[in-house]
Amino acid sequence: MQVILKQEIEAYVESHRQEMLDLWRDITNFQGHTEDLDALKNVVDRFKAEFEAAGLTCKLLPQGNKTQDYLVGEWGSENPGKPILFSGHYDTIMKPGTYPDNPFKIEGGKAFGPGVLDMRGGIIISLYVIKALIACGYNASPLRICYVSDEESCHEFNDKAGEVIMDSAKGCICAFNMETGRVNNDLCIGRSARVGFDVTVTGVATHAGNDFAGGRNAVAEMCHKVLEFEALTNLAVGSTVNCGVIHGGTVANAIPGKCELNIDMRFLKQSELEKTVAAAEEICKKTFIDGTHTQYKYRVAMPAFETIPGIMELYTLANDVAKAYGYDEAGKIVLGGVSDASYLTMAGVPTICSFGVRGEDNHTIKEYAVVESLFERTKWLAALCLNLGEFKY
Repeated sequence: MQVILKQEIEAYVESHRQEMLDLWRDITNFQGHTEDLDALKNVVDRFKAEFEAAGLTCKLLPQGNKTQDYLVGEWGSENPGKPILFSGHYDTIMKPGTYPDNPFKIEGGKAFGPGVLDMRGGIIISLYVIKALIACGYNASPLRICYVSDEESCHEFNDKAGEVIMDSAKGCICAFNMETGRVNNDLCIGRSARVGFDVTVTGVATHAGNDFAGGRNAVAEMCHKVLEFEALTNLAVGSTVNCGVIHGGTVANAIPGKCELNIDMRFLKQSELEKTVAAAEEICKKTFIDGTHTQYKYRVAMPAFETIPGIMELYTLANDVAKAYGYDEAGKIVLGGVSDASYLTMAGVPTICSFGVRGEDNHTIKEYAVVESLFERTKWLAALCLNLGEFKY
């Protein structure tokens, strides 16, 4: 492998360290829970301005009154190669009031704050990869971005999210989903699908002493169903069904007339999702206690990020580049948490997820990112883009 523009890329990143940190601070301090549309407007407007200043032509795509705009853009549409896509989300998981104003801080080489890891740092990496490539005269492929505002809610209020992401991925040679980087430097090559499945059983509420026989116990009916739902788990193929939350009844001396169950299902294969969901629906249609009635609905659903052809070759090339350029090589992992990388592979585009800053404890108040990884990953990903001419599968 020929080491291309190593000194130039590294010099660019090193000369912009403070600028990158300042942007990271500003963006993190905006906060921006999925449903905090005003805060998210500040975030997306700032990112749009930054990417446009870098030379991209950008658009904001409205997504309805419960979801903030999506940010898409492209640079170098005249370049001869297939586009490279950088993707992810700019919303955060923590609700307003969780953090004080201006929560970003750096202590002991770690950055703290809402979304500092998941995943504002990754978006900043993609911005400076693009800026570094342009500064070094890159002209091989168009460079695209697609950043959405509601991934943390699994696009609960937007049934068109997948279409937008897949449309951005069309024709791309590969994609880098700039999600949470693993603290041990692993790269994510696959993720589970997730389905949120809510079940409600309605029975007949009566006094347990005066009219036991007249009651129809909704909790008992649900218990029969829970055992059958749980039996759908198949660890051999990476499918899990977890009956996580159940509510039913009012007092011990009354036959419960209603019971509600929240189920989390996860699947490594989209085919297993479809098969298991169909089986869960059949369980709902069964009646164990006459006089009870069962309804179900899907709360959220995210498809599987399957390890399609090309992903392992892209992962191998990423490590070949790391070795040639003197960077740390990465392990690989398949994760149970979902991401929008699933839609990229559904579009047939080889994708590596978790190329963002490295850290831990996302989705908690302890979330942190390793500061130096902001610069390390920018250099590595820029070098990988320079060497995509060797990507064959």
